[in-house]
Amino acid sequence: MEFLRLLESARTPALTAFFSAITYAGDEIVFMVLAITVFWCVSKRQGYYIFAVGLGGTVVNQWLKLLFRVPRPWVLDPDFTIVEAARAGATGYSFPSGHTQNIVGTLGCIALSNRQVWLRVLCVVFALLVPFSRMYLGVHTPLDVGVAFACALALLLALRPCFRDEARFRRTGRPLLCALAALALCYVLWVHLAAFPADVDADNLLHGQKNGWTLLGCALGLLVTHWYDERSLHFDERAPLPGQAGKLLLGLALLLALRAVLKLLFAALLGAALWADALRYFLMVVFAGCVWPHTFPWFARLGKR
Repeated sequence: MEFLRLLESARTPALTAFFSAITYAGDEIVFMVLAITVFWCVSKRQGYYIFAVGLGGTVVNQWLKLLFRVPRPWVLDPDFTIVEAARAGATGYSFPSGHTQNIVGTLGCIALSNRQVWLRVLCVVFALLVPFSRMYLGVHTPLDVGVAFACALALLLALRPCFRDEARFRRTGRPLLCALAALALCYVLWVHLAAFPADVDADNLLHGQKNGWTLLGCALGLLVTHWYDERSLHFDERAPLPGQAGKLLLGLALLLALRAVLKLLFAALLGAALWADALRYFLMVVFAGCVWPHTFPWFARLGKR
């Protein structure tokens, strides 16, 4: 907490505005946009790498949160103040940092998969700034950030051999995705069946259960996507620049619209059923990996003479 108090004393309006903007790079939407961009427009193999690291890292992150149940810094020290604008994005328990896990895992995948020096430098800069922003804003301690950073790096290095080239990915892709789905299922079972102490925060426990179903839906969607592409789709990421821009912007708009519509629809039909989140994210992943890629041959013709 001493380091957080030091940062608290050094806050200025300009720095607060800067780090409040930077911290959003660790949000779910940013992860989705970056992963989908790579998957649709750059390399399916790199895209699967980002999804695998993100999925596995988030399951581990959620598991650690409920195992250790560390309160947020302002709960640990009621005299400590956070930047209020960051409170809405600081849900659940504090340890470890989900934003750090997301950004380090995502940008680490991109940096390891590309040789452009400028891109690697940019990834490293943001992978350092986002964790620091979580501490500056007062929503995480150095321990929260440090453990999440280490977990993301460990996962990056552990999974890297599976995605190093196409031949290895063909051998290891499906078993790895099955293992990630099994891990997500184990987390869902644990978070519903484990005997948590009576003083566990009910809202944080519900948050962990909800995230578990979301992760399971994503994992099953990735499995279906991988199977379908190998069996019959075989979509090609390449296209002229107008085609890439068109399929990315329109596809992301449709995906985000589907995300919002399904949320409203399932809330009306299924109420508070937690498994509805699994179904919602499963359908989103299937749309992104199995449905929308059928339009790619048309976009590949845009811009060609």
